Amino acid sequence: MRTQRGLVDYALQRRALLAEVRSGRAGIDDVCDASPYLLRAAKFHGVATDVVCPMCRKEPLTHVYWVYGDEIKHMAGSARVPDELEAMAGTFGEFSVYQVEVCRTCSWNHLVAAFVMGKKGEAAPRRRRAVK
Repeated sequence: MRTQRGLVDYALQRRALLAEVRSGRAGIDDVCDASPYLLRAAKFHGVATDVVCPMCRKEPLTHVYWVYGDEIKHMAGSARVPDELEAMAGTFGEFSVYQVEVCRTCSWNHLVAAFVMGKKGEAAPRRRRAVK
């Protein structure tokens, strides 16, 4: 996504959580707890991936993109597909996007990344003044 900035990647947190489940320190019921609303969003607004679910290994994961921000008003808290995110980035100044991976079979879900989008970040970077 071209206007994406301020990326926070949660891959290390995901790896640590999976290690806890495999070692028995965390139960599968603790991590496979997607809400019905998230599962529905994955079905209708999700983007299929090639990554197989780390818990059930039966189905590829689906990515769901949630948007939040004061400027997007009634759209805040809704799931959007990447094409809609690009269109919104050209319209609104700034909003936050949270990418969640979901398994529609076993209800595994985990935050993959968080980032900011919008045309506010497209302004030319400021130049530093030369020190005299």
